[in-house]
Amino acid sequence: MSIAFLLATLVVAATPGTGVVFTLSAALSRGRRAGVVAAVGCTLALVPHLVAVGTGLAALLHASPTAFDVVRYLGVGYLLYLAWVTARDRSGFAAAADPVARPAHRVITSAVLVNLLNPKPMLFLLAFLPQFVPAGGPNSTGRMLLHGAVFMLVTFVVFAAYGVLASAVRRRVLARPRLTERIRHAFAGSFVVLGLSLLFVER
Repeated sequence: MSIAFLLATLVVAATPGTGVVFTLSAALSRGRRAGVVAAVGCTLALVPHLVAVGTGLAALLHASPTAFDVVRYLGVGYLLYLAWVTARDRSGFAAAADPVARPAHRVITSAVLVNLLNPKPMLFLLAFLPQFVPAGGPNSTGRMLLHGAVFMLVTFVVFAAYGVLASAVRRRVLARPRLTERIRHAFAGSFVVLGLSLLFVER
């Protein structure tokens, strides 16, 4: 495994996207535990994408306009739903007391859906991994699995770090009501922008 792959993976994981925004939102609204759980969910969502890339299903989805559009529009709808929920979530964005905890399985489910219904990670992995694991090479399947596992590990570490850092400043930031409102609406707006951006993803 090359240093180039590790560095590229780190840059990709650290670049703000749907998963990062969701993790930050969870950590700021519900605390460190929610942020780390969100990181777990976003990472788990990579498993189907990696399986699709490794088995060739990603190439089939990429070649099918109908299937691709179904996934894309489901992703748009879910991100817009998250925007609506975030805009209304006054109980989570409150620093006076500990927020009402959401069950871990609900946070993980939301995080998985955020990335699973987003075709961007799959398209990226479809173009990214073959650069480091050429098809038909010696033990290409094993190497693909190894690179995919490392990609997931780096993603989890980076996302969890985002969540922990956001939770560390949570009370200080949310102690200012006017700033709290702006942050909450900023996250809601981010989900709207990310959702609408899926409409312009090209196969």
